[in-house]
Amino acid sequence: MEELNHPVILFDGVCNLCNSSVQFIIKRDKKNIFRFASIQSEFGQRVIKRFGLADKNIDSIILFENDSVKIKSDAVIKIARQLGGIYSLLYVFNIIPEFIRNSVYDIIARNRYQWFGKKESCMIPTPDLKKLFIEA
Repeated sequence: MEELNHPVILFDGVCNLCNSSVQFIIKRDKKNIFRFASIQSEFGQRVIKRFGLADKNIDSIILFENDSVKIKSDAVIKIARQLGGIYSLLYVFNIIPEFIRNSVYDIIARNRYQWFGKKESCMIPTPDLKKLFIEA
C-alpha cells in the first residue's frame, strides 16, 4: 500500500449522508489532516481487500491511518477527536460498549439510502477540493 502522510477517510461515494459527512469534515478540518477516497475507488477497494473487509459487507465509513483501519463508530469517534475543538468531546462515547455503538451505527448505515437518498454516481470534487481526494 502506498505511503500516505495523512489519514484517509473512505466513504460510500453514492450515499448522500456520506457525502454530507465528508463536506462537514472538510469544512472543519482546519489543520488539513484528512484525505478522502470513495469506497468504490481503486484505492478504496485496495484498502478493503488488504484488511479483509470485503467479506464483512462494509457499508461503513473507514478510517485508514498508519497502516491500520478503524470502521463504524470507532472511525467516527477517531475522526471527531482529530478534528479537535468541540468535536473531540465525542470521544466520551468510547465509554459505551462498542457493540452498542455499532448497533446504532448499523441501523443508520442500513437505512441511509432510504432516509437520506442516493446519487447516481460518486461525488466529483471541485477543483479546489481535488487535492484532498485520492483517485487511484
